[in-house]
This record gives sequence, C-alpha cells and structure tokens, in this order.
Amino acid sequence: MITVTKAVRFDAAHILTNHEGLCKNLHGHSYRVEISVTCDEPGENGMVMDFKDLKRLAEEIICSRFDHAFIYNTNSQGEYEIAQVVEKQGMRTVPIPFRSTAENLAKMFYSSLHKHLANLSAVTVWETADSSATYSAK
Repeated sequence: MITVTKAVRFDAAHILTNHEGLCKNLHGHSYRVEISVTCDEPGENGMVMDFKDLKRLAEEIICSRFDHAFIYNTNSQGEYEIAQVVEKQGMRTVPIPFRSTAENLAKMFYSSLHKHLANLSAVTVWETADSSATYSAK
C-alpha cells in the first residue's frame, strides 16, 4: 500500500456550547487538514494522485467554504443567535448540525471528500500544532 497526504489550511472561529473548559467561549483556530489517499500500486505515471489535484479538491470542498468563517452548530440557540449577528454584519458563517469539534469536522470532511475520492483513506483535522483528530473508514 502507498499513501500520499496533502495538507491545506484555513482559519475559522467556533464555540463549543456546554463545554466545561475555555472552548465554551468564542475563539478561533488556524486549522490544518491532512487528506490521505491510498492505493496498492501507483498508476502508470508513478503517482497515487497528483498533489496539485488533491489540493484543488481540498480547497474547493473545504477551504473555500470554511476559511475565515464562524462555524456554528444549528442545534445550539446561542450559537445560532451569534451567527445571525455575524451574518447581519456581512461576515461569513458555516452552519453545521452538530458540535464543531475536530472529531466531527474530520468525519464531515471525510464524507464530503469521499464522494470525489474513492481511495480516500483518512482525514486529519489539526486545531493546534499538537492537537488533532483523524477519521478513517476502517
């Protein structure tokens, strides 16, 4: 098996409603998302996938939507109200139907990318330089 991984970055804000720690407050991260694609043997061109193509897909599906946005849980009244103020001021929001944890984002990004990458093996979301969550189908 050969795996190639491409990383992309975006900055975003979020809140973890009902969290007991500091993350219950509005805060932001410089997220790093690693997308891994695996196959038994590279193609005739010697590649699993061209890094440029993987980057384009990641930027189209993830970065273009999430970069410099407020990610909020549509099931949280407080987060919804904050999002309404943000939107009223002409700023970007991304509504999702669950808490915006690194774990949930990794699973969501995997699901979105897998529609375009049959050999997607894992997606890792880094919230900080030393904290990440990985989702893989296996």
